[in-house]
Amino acid sequence: MSGTGDTAPGADAGELPAYAERVLSVAELIPAGRVMTYGDVAEYLAEEGQPEGLPAEGGGGRRVGGPRQVGRVMALYGGAVPWWRVVRADGRLLPGSELRALAHYRDEGTPLRAASQGSDDHIPKIDMRRARWDGRQDERDAPWDD
Repeated sequence: MSGTGDTAPGADAGELPAYAERVLSVAELIPAGRVMTYGDVAEYLAEEGQPEGLPAEGGGGRRVGGPRQVGRVMALYGGAVPWWRVVRADGRLLPGSELRALAHYRDEGTPLRAASQGSDDHIPKIDMRRARWDGRQDERDAPWDD
């Protein structure tokens, strides 16, 4: 995916679509050192009880997109927000942006797992069990642990 640079393609082309604004608002809420998957963001937006201040569309939490739509928004407009905090469910780093993302993860203390011995690229993965954030505003809450 593209659009993870310092400026988002099309960002100056006018007003963002409402769904894109909502996705980017969620990306900005994710605390440093934590992540949400594309699907997590879509589910978060589908919930009725969104935190005050998030733009609503169609009367609140009506679902208008899934993980692919969230990924598309991040690819097109995500450069203006902490894009590295919205990730793949398997914890693999965004192809083409691995090193930039890895630098952010290390700076923020995001939990990582070493690359498997059979891995060709030796790039670590995000430890999803420890890094995943559930959208609760209280940062003292634990990540999704089973």
